[in-house]
Amino acid sequence: MTFQKKLTTVQRKHRSLLCVGLDTDRQLLPSHLPRTADAVLEFNRAIIEATSDLACAYKLNLAFYEALGNDGWRVTDETLRSIPPSIITIGDGKRGDLGNTAEQYAQALYYEFGFDAVTVHPYMGFDSVEPFIRDADRCAFVLALTSNEGSKDFQRLTVGGRPLYEKVVQTVKKWNKKRNLGLVVGATHPDELKPIRALVPAMPLLIPGVGKQGGDLKLAVRYGCDKDGELAVINASRSILYASSTKNYATAARKEAAKLRTLMQRYQEQFFS
Repeated sequence: MTFQKKLTTVQRKHRSLLCVGLDTDRQLLPSHLPRTADAVLEFNRAIIEATSDLACAYKLNLAFYEALGNDGWRVTDETLRSIPPSIITIGDGKRGDLGNTAEQYAQALYYEFGFDAVTVHPYMGFDSVEPFIRDADRCAFVLALTSNEGSKDFQRLTVGGRPLYEKVVQTVKKWNKKRNLGLVVGATHPDELKPIRALVPAMPLLIPGVGKQGGDLKLAVRYGCDKDGELAVINASRSILYASSTKNYATAARKEAAKLRTLMQRYQEQFFS
């Protein structure tokens, strides 16, 4: 099954655009849990069990697992094994290096861990991205316009009369021969999200920045989805993971995830029915 087919299938089955970001910081675990790798795994499993029928994807920010040292890759692997296979998994490592190095990253993330998708940056050009898009069943989400404050430092520079992020979008569109490329566009940039979607009407968009970062969820749905109200993967991390610091954290996470999904559904009905 191609990546896009898997994504649209789970979005329709779960009626969801929600991606739960498993950016699990052991220092922010509920107070009854120890600050250990095994506690991170226990926490992740509880969050997944509580939310898996509400989500179309889970995104693991690899920095939080690398910070666990030797145990980090074990926790990554066992977390992925806890996610139902019908749900998209995204390895958020923002990789991008020389071709032979990129091949090793792709091998590790796709075939050792089994992620469906990864995030990559385009600064080093096509040969640094190509290893991630050889298989139509896997997707590379390329950084275009990110949600952080510093995105303006380079991504908005004018190149040939157009902002650099727009050049990235146009170039990635040309690379998308197997329909397995996507773009990362922050929900904190709704004015730019609309024209970006117009440039790539049939490409999946990974949209971080709702929740704690202040992105506009309504506009993320309106401008991030394709014409059918799909192909937007809207990520929320901290607002779900840390909805409660008590022993009822998984119940609180489910409540927050359900609230977000319901809002997204409402906006889908408003704009795409």
